[in-house]
Amino acid sequence: MGNMDFARAERAPQTRVKVNGHKHTAWVDITQSGTKEAERWLHPGGVRFLWGEREAQKWLVPRFYRPPMDTMLEARLPTKQRNTQNSRETSLWSSGFGMKLEAVTPFLGKYRPFVGRCCQTCTPKSWESLFHRSIMDLGFCNVILVKEENTRFRGWLVRRLCCFLWSLEQHIPPCRDAPEKIMERTGVQNVISGRDPGGAGEGQVSGLVKKEVQRILGHIQAPPCPFLLRLFSWALLRFLKCVFLNVQLHKGQMKMVHQAAQAGLPLVLLSTHKSLLDGILLPFVLLSQGLGVLRVAWDPRTCSPTLRALLKKLGGLFLPPEANLTLDSSEGVIARAVVHAAIEQLLVSKQPLLIFLEEPPGVLGPRLSALGQTWLGLVVEAVQVGVVPDAMLVPVAITYDLVPDAPCDAYHASAPLGLWTGALAVLRILRGWGRSRPVCVRVHLAQPFSLQEYTINARSCWGSRQTLEQLLQPIVLGQCTTVPDTEKEQEWTPATGPLLALKEEDQLLVRRLSRHVLNASVMSSAVMSTAIMATLLLFKHQKGVFLSQLLGEFSWLTEETLLRGFDVGFSGQLRCLVQHTLSLLQAHVTLLRVHQGDLLVVPRLGPGLTHLAHLSAELLPAFLTCAVRGLLAGRVPPEGPWELQGIELLSQNELYRQILLLLHLLPQDLLLLQPCQSSYCYCQEVLDRLIQCGLLVAEETPGSRPACDTGRQRLSTKLLWKPSGDFTDSDSDDFEEAEGRFFRLSQQSRCPDFFLFLCRLLSPLLKAFVQAATFLHQGQLPDTGEAHISLALHRGRGESSGQRLCRGPRPRFFSPTESGYAEQLFQFLQATAQEEGFFECADPNLAISAIWTFRDLGVLQQTPSPAGPMLYLSPAFTSWENQEKLEQFIRQFICS
Repeated sequence: MGNMDFARAERAPQTRVKVNGHKHTAWVDITQSGTKEAERWLHPGGVRFLWGEREAQKWLVPRFYRPPMDTMLEARLPTKQRNTQNSRETSLWSSGFGMKLEAVTPFLGKYRPFVGRCCQTCTPKSWESLFHRSIMDLGFCNVILVKEENTRFRGWLVRRLCCFLWSLEQHIPPCRDAPEKIMERTGVQNVISGRDPGGAGEGQVSGLVKKEVQRILGHIQAPPCPFLLRLFSWALLRFLKCVFLNVQLHKGQMKMVHQAAQAGLPLVLLSTHKSLLDGILLPFVLLSQGLGVLRVAWDPRTCSPTLRALLKKLGGLFLPPEANLTLDSSEGVIARAVVHAAIEQLLVSKQPLLIFLEEPPGVLGPRLSALGQTWLGLVVEAVQVGVVPDAMLVPVAITYDLVPDAPCDAYHASAPLGLWTGALAVLRILRGWGRSRPVCVRVHLAQPFSLQEYTINARSCWGSRQTLEQLLQPIVLGQCTTVPDTEKEQEWTPATGPLLALKEEDQLLVRRLSRHVLNASVMSSAVMSTAIMATLLLFKHQKGVFLSQLLGEFSWLTEETLLRGFDVGFSGQLRCLVQHTLSLLQAHVTLLRVHQGDLLVVPRLGPGLTHLAHLSAELLPAFLTCAVRGLLAGRVPPEGPWELQGIELLSQNELYRQILLLLHLLPQDLLLLQPCQSSYCYCQEVLDRLIQCGLLVAEETPGSRPACDTGRQRLSTKLLWKPSGDFTDSDSDDFEEAEGRFFRLSQQSRCPDFFLFLCRLLSPLLKAFVQAATFLHQGQLPDTGEAHISLALHRGRGESSGQRLCRGPRPRFFSPTESGYAEQLFQFLQATAQEEGFFECADPNLAISAIWTFRDLGVLQQTPSPAGPMLYLSPAFTSWENQEKLEQFIRQFICS
């Protein structure tokens, strides 16, 4: 974007200056343009921005102009002037910021990466078979843009009824005999005839068992209704046109899915879960692309009985509550047999199945869904027993500018959504549509891969693993300095229960497959403009930034994202993109006009920063390898000048050690590393990225042998003359180990800002961990002996921890439950945020991540109780000294 002209004026005197070797025309005050000329500026999606007569004055500030810092400080008005401030700000939003910036070079005109390739290590045959380079040039399509060309008819009446005619032409294959085929499956017949334990042979009549099977089957699914599907598709299309500006889908990704469907194998789509609309939007997209009716595995906790009945008519699937009963329960045996038979019949009929691998939005807990792993385990078991020879897995993701159904307290679980509640929510969205700007949506379909191929190849990548307590606790306490040469085993998702009677090896396969597919879905997701804007405002300009500078940095961060192999979900003119993004974030951003003619963009404190932190998390996977930068904090004083910091040499071995420590400390749900990739390979990738982006420069120590001087390497005696045919050892491993490489920080002018920006990307999580370590000093948790007294009190009184806490002050030996301690820690994070301004850390999900990480690290231990798991301090961290060591260990990775 170096040749980008940020502004150009017409019919006015010109002043030319040099910017990056190009001529740049800048005008400070343009009053000649009227309203009609301003109306010519259009949003790339077709939204028109209008200015009034009074707001027709144009200010144009070049990119290199930066007003002094005292102007920025004076622009933050006191609280008493907020009423006047709000009226002025409203006029700024409605007037298009009062600035006119001419057309710029569109984004993505030179390079756009094609994302979504499957893993070449685990599925090499799938990587080659379902991809062709011509797929990359097919471009995008807007799914909700239905025209006359999408129907078989033509004419003026068709142009007005094209949406209705389009819904009538959708192909919906009949499946009315599916219940009968499920009843004929071998597992169900064995239960009805009594050949399996718990069936009719266990004192039950065969007719009663058959009625019970039919009842459970009706709870799981219902035959889709074609009329209801077409009517719902037409209504949903009208609704999506009102709510979303566009729903983009890459034609090349859709072509890969079509090729996988033509192979005659069932499709299983494994998706992320950002919104409750995902389960409705994805079936609509795939139905419009000719893949038929998509069967969606819904979470029963999010839907009321009335809504479940409607969703089953639209192709929904629900697990019966009897499936999680104990193994010796007759009802549980029947329910599990029916569930297995339903999945087997679904795969045999080659109907596409959608499974959400993430928990529903608003649910506190682990990222991977236990219900999603249960459905995926049923598919894996069906393939292993030979019901179908193979299945094609498709990682799927949906990204929004803003999640439409996210409430203010999105991190708190809500009640199940009912039919009337959903209808009122739709009316509320349609009512606010005229006042809010519509958002953009991207649907991502990664390259399909074979489940059978992954099962065969993935087992060879499994190695020895240790818990986080075995890896890091001796280093935290200062007992050793060497990091063990093994991987971390960390699993936060609860077990799948008695529904899956899989071996331990197969359960491990399902867990690692879920993490592998979720990694593929996240890596193929496009970064939206709101994520880039939120990242800039949160990690670079919390005190405010001028709009002229923000334009340049928005373009810079977009280029950095593209260079790291991640796609972005927007395109168009820079001014329109920034204006559209700030309009979406206007509830969390303040605009102030300064006397120089520029605009000051200031993030709102409090919940506004928390919301920006939530949006910026979508950009973290693109910069995660570069954000693992705490390795330099212990060696380089952050308060020193950058020129002096670049003098100190950094050892490659020490860099590897610091990267490994930080990788082990970060939660697995955040890293989402592929199970086939070792931590040492990831360390090398981190180091390569830091060198590639220019932050680190290779340096040779004085007096050492140059790294390229291979002639002076001495060969060991093993490499001397040997008898021919002696292949007992490898030649490549017998060179004497070369001296370690050294690096120093780059002295480029751009490096300090970029380095500090990368340092702050992980700061919300690491600061929350530090606050959790500080919270240990307050004595809210008992030690081991006091925990047994607390457990006896719980069992004797029969009351929960929350009830006991509400009754009054508790003694120190009273142990809180995990949920109660998480609530106390979240309140502590909120209080700290009010004092120190770290509002991005006041997140209940971060509080839970800190508690679970400390539990895996051996800082906290838990015992079961009727009220839930109770927490207490482990013997190793009851002393104040060891708690301080834990806090200092985490602080070494935080950039001040």
